[in-house]
Amino acid sequence: MRVYEKDNCVILEDMTDFLPSHTFDCGQCFRWEMIDEETYVGVAFGKVIKVNFDSKNIVLANTTISEYENIWRDYFNIDNDYALIKNALSTDDTLKNAINFGWGIRILNQDVFECLISFIISTQNAIPRIKKIVAKLSMLFGEKVEYNGNDYYTFPTAQKLASLSLEDLEPLKAGYRAAYILDAAKKVASGEVDLYSLFDMTTSDAKKELLKIKGVGPKVADCVLLFSLKKYDAFPIDVWIGRVMKKFYLDENATMKQIEACSKEKFKNLGGFAQQYLFYYARENKLLD
Repeated sequence: MRVYEKDNCVILEDMTDFLPSHTFDCGQCFRWEMIDEETYVGVAFGKVIKVNFDSKNIVLANTTISEYENIWRDYFNIDNDYALIKNALSTDDTLKNAINFGWGIRILNQDVFECLISFIISTQNAIPRIKKIVAKLSMLFGEKVEYNGNDYYTFPTAQKLASLSLEDLEPLKAGYRAAYILDAAKKVASGEVDLYSLFDMTTSDAKKELLKIKGVGPKVADCVLLFSLKKYDAFPIDVWIGRVMKKFYLDENATMKQIEACSKEKFKNLGGFAQQYLFYYARENKLLD
């Protein structure tokens, strides 16, 4: 793959295993908006960027090669060899089909605090509503950034959210989750929970730290581990994944512990990748309706 800068864009020439629709619509992130087929605009790390796939190249607009090296290379998980990952996971027909269907999924390395708050908001919530709440939160308490004549908003800091009250969050219509947002922000802002120290912990220890935060259960913790902390052995289990595992690998009476044990035994340290392929495949093909 060749990477170069041209006309305020960074081009990833002959980029494989990356399709915007697969990556941005697989349930791992909530700040990306589809402009047209395989063109998305999103906000991450205080920057607005447009991503387009044009048959064989990924074009990152409104950025520089310096920003690519400092932000987007890691954010888009460019250095992970997805061909090797897919080969290692292609151990049964279900996974082979899921990988072939969602071939362009890449697990993003999102900001830890934004990921934490986003998945607290996701609890018992549908993706369109999650996106709406996250967008409103950013518009009210983030910083405005203009791009192509449109206004975008950065995700608010922990310090900003920690200074707010429940009344301040009422416009979000986040319900009981508002209290969890404030609890998380205050724990992070005060240093009671040091999110950035979690990178150096084992998956198990990092998960224990995350579970100290109100509103963070095993599924939310695993999402944060997988989508922002590079703990690729994390295997978030929601209703969809529970049903996928029961249908294809266990049986209808399988318990949560049995599902967790099966995922560890079958997918080992690549559980997070398997989870994303299976989730996207089952949801998009309505295999569990």
